[in-house]
Amino acid sequence: MLFTAEQAAVILQVRPSWLRRKAAARAVPCRFVGKHLRFARADLEAIAEMSARKPRKSS
Repeated sequence: MLFTAEQAAVILQVRPSWLRRKAAARAVPCRFVGKHLRFARADLEAIAEMSARKPRKSS
């Protein structure tokens, strides 16, 4: 199953324009079916994992 930028943005809770911009810059995993931008579930999981932050060390 592939998702449009709008559908993927809802799942990731980001703006579609942010997701399209990152995809155009090849900064996030995505797929092009012809000229249509699409995201697989694995792409969404990778995007979420890329944005994870490690906890700060307490002093």
